Amino acid sequence: MSGVLHSINVSNGGVPKLPRHTAAVRTSGVEGDRQRDLRYHGGPTRAVSLYSLELIRALRAEGHSIDVGCLGENFTLTGVPWEKMVPGATLEVGAVGLELTAYAAPCSNLVAYFTAGKFMRVAQKVHPGWSRLYARVLREGTVRTGDAVRLP
Repeated sequence: MSGVLHSINVSNGGVPKLPRHTAAVRTSGVEGDRQRDLRYHGGPTRAVSLYSLELIRALRAEGHSIDVGCLGENFTLTGVPWEKMVPGATLEVGAVGLELTAYAAPCSNLVAYFTAGKFMRVAQKVHPGWSRLYARVLREGTVRTGDAVRLP
């Protein structure tokens, strides 16, 4: 199964993360990206955060003012069956190999993007299948928007 890397998003800490066309991906994370609170973000098992463009569009249709990068995702993917995106799954994004490690719990920094502040809309425990995911880097490389996303 395959999809496409719609957007690569980075910030100097916090959200929204802003798009760039290309980035090196290392075991430590995405080039140019920084996390403010390393207790909950970053590190080798949370080096890359991923989310679905289709879910962003669905959330917008519900009335939330969310857009690409607002959830703090490094990679916004399109055409990927999100139900197959579960901890333990592996995928390739361009030349980069990733292993999904955990669902990313939403934090209060996301309040501004959700109607009535209901940021728990993307909590796996509350709404299964709507969460972002963290990944470890199995194979370093450089990614570009438009790269193929492959799930075995």
